[in-house]
Amino acid sequence: MSDAAPVEGRSPTLEDVARVAGVSRATVSRVINGVRNVDPSIQEVVRQAVRTTGYLPNSAARSLVTRRTGTLALVVSGAGADPAGQRAAVAGRVFGDPFFGRVAAGVVDWLRPRGTAAVLQFAETEREREQVVAFLRRGGADGALIVSTHAEDPLPAMIVEAGVPAVLFARPARPLPISYVDLSHRGGAELAAERLLARGCRRVATICGPLDVPAGQDRLAGFRDAMARHGHAYMPIAEGRFTQESGEVAMERLLTDHPDLDGVFCANDLMARGACQVLREHGRSIPGDVAVVGFDDSSAALVCRPPLTTVHQPVEEMAAEMARLLVSQVEQPGRPVTSVIFEASLVVRESA
Repeated sequence: MSDAAPVEGRSPTLEDVARVAGVSRATVSRVINGVRNVDPSIQEVVRQAVRTTGYLPNSAARSLVTRRTGTLALVVSGAGADPAGQRAAVAGRVFGDPFFGRVAAGVVDWLRPRGTAAVLQFAETEREREQVVAFLRRGGADGALIVSTHAEDPLPAMIVEAGVPAVLFARPARPLPISYVDLSHRGGAELAAERLLARGCRRVATICGPLDVPAGQDRLAGFRDAMARHGHAYMPIAEGRFTQESGEVAMERLLTDHPDLDGVFCANDLMARGACQVLREHGRSIPGDVAVVGFDDSSAALVCRPPLTTVHQPVEEMAAEMARLLVSQVEQPGRPVTSVIFEASLVVRESA
């Protein structure tokens, strides 16, 4: 490789990279555009020359060669119906939930060093879903990373039918040929049950997530199974909607019907935070009177009082894997759909 440097005062060009690498301009172009018939050793020499010169590819010119935009759509679908068209309200709900922020951070952090951007889109209505699909069909992005929040959401199936590369965060509610990443929700809920039982809790209740969502179903099933294995054939259940407000309402209901409960598993941290607030208002100490375990290990677990014992879901790592799977699909069309399941772990703090 040559030690020649580009001329000072102007941006490095393909010719500069070729001169430093000691190869032709055409070879540099093939490496930068991902053409596969280049010897690996030459590819590495060219990449080193790119680093040495500080060359930045022209994204518009590159897209003409690769037919790719270098952009992926991060689509949040079903975060809350918005019949009044108040987009700011929907965005506020999304970014007010620590889960969505963690997904976006995981995606962007993985894509940034690879020169790929993420474009955020919302799909709350039939018209918006059609607009998202049309955007993807006409090549507005190379593929879609879908975060869908309700079981009846038709968007994943619409994108699959359109033939657009896509990866879903969480197992689809119905069989669908789409790749996805997910968590062992049952295993995580079992960890919560074991923690409450180890603390000596015997009158345990749960605030489950929405039962039309696979994660809500699986967390409840895993918790119930673990409790049953230890002889607890029955436990009170109150359904929430994964929001702090629904956790407050559910906890009020449980205390009214079962005032002697001494342990609560909440299917996410926001509901657990709401439950803790209600317990304090009723004069119950945590964990002295009632132990509380959440799920997700989000920022809500840290601001909860007391800090929340919770099941850790590695959301950022899961989101990064989702991005990796989609980029692989884009680069290698025809790859079979796949799934990646992450394991949960327990983070012990002060609430249980």
